[in-house]
Amino acid sequence: GALQYVPFAALKLNPLKDQKSKYLVETNEVVSLPSASVLAQLRKETLGRKPAPKTLAVLADPIFGEDDERFQSLATGGPNPPFNGRIEPAAFAKKGTRSIDSPSGSFELARLPFTRREADLITSYVPEAQREKRLDFAANRAAAASPRLSEFKYIHFATHGLINDQNPELGGLAFSMIDETGRDRDGFLRVGEIYNLKLPAEMVVLSGCRTGLGKDVKGEGLVGMTRAFMYAGAKRVTVSLWDINDEATSELMSHFYREMFTAKKRSPSAALREAQRTMIEDRRWNSPYYWATFVLQGEPR
Repeated sequence: GALQYVPFAALKLNPLKDQKSKYLVETNEVVSLPSASVLAQLRKETLGRKPAPKTLAVLADPIFGEDDERFQSLATGGPNPPFNGRIEPAAFAKKGTRSIDSPSGSFELARLPFTRREADLITSYVPEAQREKRLDFAANRAAAASPRLSEFKYIHFATHGLINDQNPELGGLAFSMIDETGRDRDGFLRVGEIYNLKLPAEMVVLSGCRTGLGKDVKGEGLVGMTRAFMYAGAKRVTVSLWDINDEATSELMSHFYREMFTAKKRSPSAALREAQRTMIEDRRWNSPYYWATFVLQGEPR
């Protein structure tokens, strides 16, 4: 029930009595499960499975429409403008979040500039031969559904997530909506399609807003993208519980992957804990809003 929406990492022990009480994540690794039966099924399906040969695939910073400055530069023959680290143009995400809500029922996909920085940072921890990074037009639905992704242990999607808590199969991830000529193309990878993928990954990370939510099914937990990627073969899925801040998430993910892929080589759950602790120590990002939204679901070991 409602416990599935609780960010356990941000809970404190006796916070009213002890002003210096620590967050749970400062003393413990926190791993969630949709249900106990899911863990049993995961272990049954992954028993003896050979690890994928390559390390990391990243899809980030798609192009959603002709108003994107990258398409405008291509159309005029100019250079592709670099991201300068500031969120100023009106086409960028409102308030710096990765949300696509609209009161009218329709929505406009805004560019998420810090997803590019996020992709650059996390791939920098992996040797070139062991990684694949797809940005701009290349961050498209065909690439997200490609069998090539089954060659990677870790798969990272940094883009908008669309959640439908009544019909979860209609939710999904948003990728490039136009090609280099400006022609429209289907950029949504829907939950129903994710179930049909083959992704024997150690972990899939969905770095978008509310990617961990879905329809609450009694006895089975929230049914949405988390369950879909586990069904597709992922041992673990890291997802968010609410609208996330674009810049803060790029910081968190950089710490997360650094802990996994550099000298310390921590497990995913330990790496997420260390990343969240690092955010707590940073005055800019120490509010739980910035770091407690991400939860790791699936295999804890």
